[in-house]
Amino acid sequence: MAQKGMDFKHKEVINIADGRRLGYVQDVCADLNTGNIISIIVPGSSKALSFFSPGNDIVIPWDKIKCIGENVILVDI
Repeated sequence: MAQKGMDFKHKEVINIADGRRLGYVQDVCADLNTGNIISIIVPGSSKALSFFSPGNDIVIPWDKIKCIGENVILVDI
């Protein structure tokens, strides 16, 4: 699954454990020494309150990503 960080932007993230749509990738975290992506970040469900609570984001570790498609990323969390 070799991907560039920008390839993840605007892909929808779906949890295969319960079929829930988590949202769209907002950002990625990478190891600057290796260039490997460590996790993806999806905004939390309470977008109106995220201004007051920036810790509301969902951080999904790389090992929880099961499949990366053209428009969708499937995760198991």
